[in-house]
Order: sequence, then structure tokens, then C-alpha cells
Amino acid sequence: MTTHRTVLITGGAGGIGQGIAREFIDAGDRVILADRDAAAVSAAATGLGAEALTLDITDADAVATAFAALAPNGGVDVLINNAGILSVHGAVTELDPAAYRSILDVNVLGTFVMIQAFARHRIAAGGGGTVVNISSIGGRQPTPGMGAYESSKAAVDSVTRWAAIELASHGIRVNAVAPGPVLTPMLEQGMPAGSPARAAWSSRIPLGDLARVADIAPAVAYLAGPGAAHITGVSLPVDGGQLLT
Repeated sequence: MTTHRTVLITGGAGGIGQGIAREFIDAGDRVILADRDAAAVSAAATGLGAEALTLDITDADAVATAFAALAPNGGVDVLINNAGILSVHGAVTELDPAAYRSILDVNVLGTFVMIQAFARHRIAAGGGGTVVNISSIGGRQPTPGMGAYESSKAAVDSVTRWAAIELASHGIRVNAVAPGPVLTPMLEQGMPAGSPARAAWSSRIPLGDLARVADIAPAVAYLAGPGAAHITGVSLPVDGGQLLT
């Protein structure tokens, strides 16, 4: 008999979060979308047939409360740390430190808070479980003006390895998927096919174009699944070969 999992996806109201959710729902898993935008996550969950959870991942008390509330109903088996912001841009000589802190709070601290709470939750349940963090190849390949975001994702890769080595003894695997630019509906509006901006990004990618959401979700599902049972501490690039250039 197949045992279906409960999968918690942060940043669930966004395009990548919804794409990942569809992958797990199609596999028969129970999916909970978490997002700090209550209206958006409720609409996304309704559209997908998932459950909605309003949650600020930087609020450790709220996160702990959420996991405690989920525990009596079987708890969470898989955590997908997809929430992140890419709204802060600026050169190293110009970026406001407060703006930099805002992106670190969500992308790094929020990821840590979720991993910590999930690990405590799983250890209390006897161990096991998997985490997949959404990182970025930007953590390894800098782009001028995007250093705040990219350094936050380099930290996500480091937190992934840190958690993986410490949680392995509890049977908890922790990995990451590191996309290049992903054509979410929002990004596709800003960089439609044929536009100079799209052409400029595509020229950096050996496979010829930016990733689709459908290119990212299967990698996430694989790392969260039994086929990756002996993989932990890895950050898997899904970038069309961009890191080769």
C-alpha cells in the first residue's frame, strides 16, 4: 500500500511554489501551501486542491505553533523551503544595509527557522523526513547589482550542508535545488519571448532559454523522494548549463 506524504511548501502562493505543489499533488501527496499573503495563498490552494496556511517564516514562534498544530494530524513529512524575495538590487557601493538585511531575514533566517522547526518536529516523531531548499545558481555565479540576493542564496546552500550533516543521524535528508532564471508568469510578462532582455539572458544558457516552472518541480520531487534516499547535502543546479559558461 502506498503511503502518501504531507508536504509543506513555503512561498506557496507564487508561481514556483504552485508548480512544485502540482508535482506532489499529482503523486497523490497531501500538500499544504504556506505564505504570508493570506488571500493569495488561499486562492492558490483552492485552485490546486491543496490546503492553505498563512505564515511568516521569519516569525519563529508562529512557525513553531504551525508545526505543533499539524502534529496531531500526522505532521509534516516533507518541507520545501521555497519562500524568498528578489526585490533588493544595488551595487556594493550603493546598497542600503537595511535593504540587504531585509533580504537576509527572509531568504536566510526564514529558511533556517523553517528547517529548525521541521527538524524538531521530525525528531519528536521518531526521525525521518526530507527538506528541499530552493537556492539559486546566483549563489555561485555573480551578476552585477544582484549581490544581495545571490549572497543570500549562497548562504542557503551553506545552511543546507550544515543541516544535512547534523540531521543525518536522525534520518532527515536536506538538499537544495538551484535554478537559474525561471519563467514564472510574472517574469514572463517582464521578459516576453523575443524581447532584448530575454535574449540577453538566454544567450548565457547553453540549452538556449530560461527554465520553465515545469523544469524545476521534478527536480524538487526527486530530491524529496525515495529515489534520492542516499543523497543529502547537495545543491542541484537546474540552469540549462549556465554555470558552464
